[in-house]
Amino acid sequence: MTSGRQALVAWHDHLEYERRASPRTVRAYGDNVLAYLNFLERHRGETVTLVALGAITAAELRAYLAFRRTGEDALAPRSLSQSLSSIRAFHRFLDQRLDTPNPNIALVRGPRLKVGLPRPVTEDQAHGLINEIGADPDRDDWEVARDEAVLTLLWGCGLRISEGLSLLRRDAPLGETLRITGKGGKTRIVPVLDAVREAIDAYVAALPFVLSPDEPLFRARRGGPLSPRHVQASVQLLRGRLGLSDRVTPHALRHAFATHLLGAGADLRSIQDLLGHASLSTTQRYTEVDAAGLMAAYARAHPHYE
Repeated sequence: MTSGRQALVAWHDHLEYERRASPRTVRAYGDNVLAYLNFLERHRGETVTLVALGAITAAELRAYLAFRRTGEDALAPRSLSQSLSSIRAFHRFLDQRLDTPNPNIALVRGPRLKVGLPRPVTEDQAHGLINEIGADPDRDDWEVARDEAVLTLLWGCGLRISEGLSLLRRDAPLGETLRITGKGGKTRIVPVLDAVREAIDAYVAALPFVLSPDEPLFRARRGGPLSPRHVQASVQLLRGRLGLSDRVTPHALRHAFATHLLGAGADLRSIQDLLGHASLSTTQRYTEVDAAGLMAAYARAHPHYE
């Protein structure tokens, strides 16, 4: 009779070789399900078989979640939710590949998660980051121009890092608009500001490498494609010099793009299209950011505010 641990090994192989999941994902999913199996074996006092997994009750799964919610190794709500997601994925595998369905798993809901608000940088902070790039005397001029172009692009067009770094040599010089392929292969058209176009032009003019039209536009010091990690590390260094909080990230420039537009009167549907959000509810989070900023400004400025 197949044991739960043997099923876990089969699921590991499925994730690694069929789904091509990253080693980190496979390890995280496996650790979550192994902890679940260990609990069930202690709870039942016996080895958990494949048949037993098909009969796990909603009450047993809730008991496991309650167990993980307390004690020295208690999981935070988000980690608990990720654990439940791993367990659900494991049971889907049991159903689809090992003919062991368990409808009880769908009856259990995870913890409610508080959705955090986007954390945009202010206009002054964005300008400060870009201006600070040129303050390092050890950087080559073309590297300074590159980093200025990348950050100006993220801020001016509201792009994700991966989207900004997906630009090819043939995309420059930029036109009035830019066609971006985002999450899920969804394509959108983004207007290009003069400041973005000028920053890209300055970078291309300083670029010491000859690129073919289909090569990535942004290059690392040795000529290879620029990595997202470089952009993140660059912003981390810049914010340290400027004394800014760790909330100032490349992605925060994208958030700033959205809140600036909202504050200038742009409607949510337009912002949704520009950001490439699949759901309007995601974009609506920016209204809360804008309202929070308005109240903060009111608190600072009004003499009778208490």
